[in-house]
Amino acid sequence: MQLKDLLYKIPLLATSGSMETDITNVTMDSRKAGVGSLFIAVRGTVTDGHSFIETAILQGAAAIVCEELPAELHKAVAYVRVQDSAKTMGLVAANFYQQPSQKLKLVGVTGTNGKTSVATLLFRLFRGLGYRCGLLSTVQNQIDDQVIPATHTTPDVITINQLLTQMLENGCTHVFMEVSSHAVVQERIAGLTFAGGIFTNITHDHLDFHKTFDNYIRAKKGFFDQLPATAFALTNVDDKRGLVMLQNTAARKETYSLQTLATFKGKILADSLFGLNMLVDDKEVWFKLIGQFNAYNLLSVYGAAVLLGEDPADVLMLLSGITPPPGRFEQVVSEDKIVGIVDYAHTPDALQNVLETINGLRQADEQIITIVGCGGNRDAAKRPIMADIACRFSNRVILTSDNPRNEDPMAILEQMQAGVSPIDYKKTVTIEDRHEAIERAVSMARPHDIILVAGKGHETYQEIKGVKYDFDDRAVLRNAFAERGNQ
Repeated sequence: MQLKDLLYKIPLLATSGSMETDITNVTMDSRKAGVGSLFIAVRGTVTDGHSFIETAILQGAAAIVCEELPAELHKAVAYVRVQDSAKTMGLVAANFYQQPSQKLKLVGVTGTNGKTSVATLLFRLFRGLGYRCGLLSTVQNQIDDQVIPATHTTPDVITINQLLTQMLENGCTHVFMEVSSHAVVQERIAGLTFAGGIFTNITHDHLDFHKTFDNYIRAKKGFFDQLPATAFALTNVDDKRGLVMLQNTAARKETYSLQTLATFKGKILADSLFGLNMLVDDKEVWFKLIGQFNAYNLLSVYGAAVLLGEDPADVLMLLSGITPPPGRFEQVVSEDKIVGIVDYAHTPDALQNVLETINGLRQADEQIITIVGCGGNRDAAKRPIMADIACRFSNRVILTSDNPRNEDPMAILEQMQAGVSPIDYKKTVTIEDRHEAIERAVSMARPHDIILVAGKGHETYQEIKGVKYDFDDRAVLRNAFAERGNQ
């Protein structure tokens, strides 16, 4: 494909060299540049792609897109100067892969909590309805039944277009993807055409990146601002910022709610550790998922499916048989009936939602033992809040490491301890080693008690000082239960 074709509908500030240069691939990583490559220099949070232009050319790059032209230009290389390299990369990638998102029904899910659950539930539902589908999520990317490990909530836009192309080649018609706030700000969804967008909720998170809550809200809203008139925008009106998401969107505005009038209305009739009984648009349905937060997830999935043209009765029938995504309120039960719950809850709101659900389901004499930590190199402001919530809604609390990354685990835990009030000191213990923390919880539990292991959910590693070690909360919990049974 020629360079001029890749630049279709892209505003250009300056060019040098032939725009008829043949391009064989597009990359933002100079290490992946080769003969015939178009290298796009993107300014990142850690490195600036402009520093690697010369490296890309030495690797064989035939063309460069950048915001600032190098002082010395190679005669055999074409240069294109643009206002915003990151946004341009999305448009170029879409052109290079011949607009795959326009040939699919691509639905994005954004919000602080529930993105993975909603995207995964939609993926499972539509496969059950007989479609070949794609999934782009925190847990994994999937092309129908082919699993591709995920490294980011939302991949870079070149990778997204590559995956969408593979999905098309494999006969997929629908794709469901998480859209993170980082992805919106960093233009990782630029050039994509969405058939619909879903908003779950918003609470304080990622302030290490966005700096203020207002910036975080604007990032989420930015996704809906980009939706075309042909798409739907489905929002949770029970969240006080739900309608804010719809303010400037050109998309068809739709709502869902458990509390007020909405396009799609739900009501919880009964909730237990075994399932959820709900009214959905006046139809009574039993679901295998649990808790109010899942009631919202199910309602959004139902609404999106109906907006995509599916029969409401078929949708509800299939949803009633779907189990939770991995690491989302996933239960592990011991021989003596201790209930272990592994959940990805890693924000204050998510942790409170899970603990409120457990408190609403437990019997009066059942203890709740919560194991919780906070990730390193992330929003530090939530650390004392997480500890406070764990203490307020639990009988016993163990503060432990999550993914400390490049921070000192004990420094993180000391910040969490600041959120523990004096009246909760006696019921709180700090154990740096997460494996030991889970074993301690199992040893102190009585039959029928409930152990919540929060924060890592589906993850099968623990990241410490740049190294990912094998670690799975579910496996550690099962082993601890087995050892207890052998004693």
